[in-house]
Amino acid sequence: MNSVVATIFSANFLFSVIRLTTPILLAALAALITDRAGVMNIGLEGIMLCSALAGVVGSAATHNAFLGLMFAILTGVVLGLIMAYSALNLKADIILVGIAVNLMASGGTIFVLYSICGDKGNSTSLKSLTMPSVSLPLIKDIPVLGSILSGHNLLTYLAFLCVFLIWLLLYKTPLGLRIRVVGENPNAAESVGINVRKVQYIVLVISGILAAVGGAYMSMGYMDKFSRDMVAGRGFIALAAEALGTGTPAGIMGSSLIFGAADALATNLQVLDIPVQFVQMIPYALTIVGLIIYSVSRIRKEKKIGISK
Repeated sequence: MNSVVATIFSANFLFSVIRLTTPILLAALAALITDRAGVMNIGLEGIMLCSALAGVVGSAATHNAFLGLMFAILTGVVLGLIMAYSALNLKADIILVGIAVNLMASGGTIFVLYSICGDKGNSTSLKSLTMPSVSLPLIKDIPVLGSILSGHNLLTYLAFLCVFLIWLLLYKTPLGLRIRVVGENPNAAESVGINVRKVQYIVLVISGILAAVGGAYMSMGYMDKFSRDMVAGRGFIALAAEALGTGTPAGIMGSSLIFGAADALATNLQVLDIPVQFVQMIPYALTIVGLIIYSVSRIRKEKKIGISK
């Protein structure tokens, strides 16, 4: 028990919390921006997985990590456009489209990986690159705090910057106002001349970009290679983080940190004499508990509103 407490309150643990929060936070922000426009991107898991592979292949082909990131982002844009066209033009159910993307990604990435390098499990034969880590001036020299906040991958800092950028987009720009109006009442939005389909196209593309960066981080930051199903449910955990975040970027950052802490705890507990299966279920069990708490609090709030009326 003492070793568990010591692990939780160590600088290394807090460093790993921030590190493991990164992909969840990016995917949760991707879920937020589509949700605010009245569409739900269930395909985050698949977009992240495809982009993780694209980043590795792109960086190996170009010998440049930043070009690899561009490959990953382009993959996210393409998948976002496919989802938008299927749901908005062809009138397919957006949930089913997202599920199809997830299923396609699980098998499709292995097929592409095998076609390129003959491997089915991981991309160790590809000489891929990773995004650089960044030491923060001044902060890196502060005891304890420096070892927690400094030295992270560039995409980690980008993820937390995106919290501010998405807030800025949603609440301080004309596009953000249109996104929120479309999500609240698409018929009213159309009546005042807002192109609902165009707005929803835009948010699905932005969502694809955010999820793609999260996927690229998995293979070019968290790890230095692509491996089969490496996203490991983080796209679905992000949906829970978005629900718990009460629809705001700051709230989503908080809920993502909670899930990141659960993931970090599961990783650190594997070195102790605890059954591996129990440790691996911690992040997903926390997801279920979090959703139950969110649902109960929401129902109580709705009842109070009903009583006051």
